[in-house]
Amino acid sequence: MKYRLLALILLLAGGASAQNPYIALQGANETADGVVVSQPRTILAVDLTVECDRTLAGPYARYAQKFLGVRPALADKTTWSITGARIALLDGATCLNATAPAAPATRVQSYAATDEEFARLQPDKLEMTTSSLEDAARAAAERIYSLRRHRLDLITGEAGENVFGQGLDAALKEIDRQEQSYLELFLGKHVTTTSTRRYVVYPQTDKKQYIVCRFSPAGGLLPENDLSGDIVLLQIEPSGAEAGAGLEAGPKETNVVRCRVADPSTCTVLSGGQEYARTVLPVFEFGRTINVALPRRK
Repeated sequence: MKYRLLALILLLAGGASAQNPYIALQGANETADGVVVSQPRTILAVDLTVECDRTLAGPYARYAQKFLGVRPALADKTTWSITGARIALLDGATCLNATAPAAPATRVQSYAATDEEFARLQPDKLEMTTSSLEDAARAAAERIYSLRRHRLDLITGEAGENVFGQGLDAALKEIDRQEQSYLELFLGKHVTTTSTRRYVVYPQTDKKQYIVCRFSPAGGLLPENDLSGDIVLLQIEPSGAEAGAGLEAGPKETNVVRCRVADPSTCTVLSGGQEYARTVLPVFEFGRTINVALPRRK
C-alpha cells in the first residue's frame, strides 16, 4: 500500500507529479524500485511573441507624388512590438536535454522580387539604354496607367473578344501582378514577421521579480543587460494560502511521508507599464513541507 501511494504522489523525481502538479515527495523515500531522493522545484517557461513591422522604401519613392499623386515612405523603417506572452511550467528534463541540431537548409537566390528586397532586374527595364532615375520612374508610371487601361478594356469587353472564362481570369491576374510589381517601385514594401522566443526562469524562495529580458521598439527583444530597452519583468505573487492543509497528518500519526506542497502563485509578465500575461501556477519555492499519513493496512 505504501508503494502504491508513493507512485501516485511522485511520478517525477525532483519535480511536480503528473497526477497533481501541486504536490511532490520531498527527501529520501523508499519505493518498490529502491530509494528515491527528490527535491521539488519549479521551472517556468516565459514565451514572448513579438512582431517586426518593416517598411522598405521603393527606389522611385521620391517621384511617387509627381507621377502617381501619393506620398509613400521615403526611408526604410523597422518597428518591433510585443503582441503576446505565455507563462507555463517547464519540465526539468526539457531544460537539460539538448535539442537535435537543425537540418541543413538550402536557399535558392532569385532575381525576382522577394518580401524583403526589390527585384535586381526591374520590370520597366525594356532596353539597354541608360535612363536617369526620374526617366525610369516616369516610364514605370506610364506602364501602370497602361496596365489599368488594358484591365478596364478587358472587363468592359472593349478588347479581348476572344478572351473569356479562365483565360480572362488569368489575364486579369497577370495584369494585377505586373501592376503590383511596378507600384512597389514607388510605394515600397510592407513586411510583417511574427516570432516567439522562450526564456527559462528558476524561481527562488527570496525573490519575487525576475528580469526576463529587455525590449525596445527599434531593436526588439534584447539581453537583460542591454540598457537601451525597457525591462520585461516576470512577477510572482504567492497566495500565502495554507496549501495542503487537508492532507497534513495529525501529530499522533507515525506512518507518514514528507511532501512539498506548492503555492498557487500569480505569475505576471509586464513591460513598459503594460501587462501581457497573467496566470496562476504551482510554485514549490513559496510552498511548504507537510507530513502525509499513509493508509493503514487492514
